[in-house]
Formats: sequence, structure tokens, C-alpha cells
Amino acid sequence: MAKSRSDALKPLKNKGPWSIEQIEQFLSEIRIPVRLACNGSLGHPVLVSLWFLPLGDKIWCATQRTARIASILSQDPRCAFEVSVESPPYRGVRGSARATLHDDRGEEILRKLIDRYLGNPNSHLASLLLARVERETAIAIEPQMLVSWDYRERMADAI
Repeated sequence: MAKSRSDALKPLKNKGPWSIEQIEQFLSEIRIPVRLACNGSLGHPVLVSLWFLPLGDKIWCATQRTARIASILSQDPRCAFEVSVESPPYRGVRGSARATLHDDRGEEILRKLIDRYLGNPNSHLASLLLARVERETAIAIEPQMLVSWDYRERMADAI
């Protein structure tokens, strides 16, 4: 039996004001990049922004197989992520996670991301991205812990 999205994330540690269902709703509705942080090979953190798609218990992204983020995650799957709005009232979700690369799902995930963020697979940007689709890999981010925050009520009179 397939798990619902909520059932898939329920075993996670969840801190903050939002339930798992509210986190899932936020992630499915918001159209901003995820900030993905990982452990660079020289000991410095590496941070990238990527389009994302929540599917089941994972957050999916796509990138070129030769991208630095793909190389780093193949060596060390530990990562952290954040999806948050940048203007008041501030709200979002972040967490620690493990990432895996899936070359066999690169094109599929890229096409879904284009649909989610661009809406038009025939746009100039979509054409540029799809021109190199054979080198695409998918990144599956599997959250281990989630932290949400929502300052809409607190900031209501400040905006």
C-alpha cells in the first residue's frame, strides 16, 4: 500500500509551529528555490540554490552530473536545506537530510521542475535546460529532521 505524503514524513523529528501536513502544503505551494548545504571537500560548507519538487517523503532537485554539488553529495550524502520566503512576514522550513543521486531519474525530474517553475516546456530557458538533459541527474533529499517557523502573526502590525 502506498503511503500518503503525510504518512511518509510522520516518523521525522519535527520542531516548530507547523504540522507535517502544513510543511507539505507550504513546500507544494511555494515556487522558490531550496537552499541546499553540504560538506565541501576542503572543509568549507557549500551552499547552492536549486529548483525543487516535493514527492512523497523526499524533496527532489536536478542538476548536471558534472556539477560540484553532485560530486560532493556522491562523496558525503549529509546535507541541510532551507525553503523560506525572503520578505516579511518570514516563514519557512529547514532541516537536516541525506541526499542520493539518481542518474536514471534526471530527465524525469528536470521535466517536472520545468513544469513547476516555468509552466511552459517550450520557453527559451526550458529549451536550454532540455538541450543537455542526457547529462542530468536527480537529487533526492530525504529529510531526517524538520524545523518550521512562521512569523506572520508576530509581524502582522510591522508590515
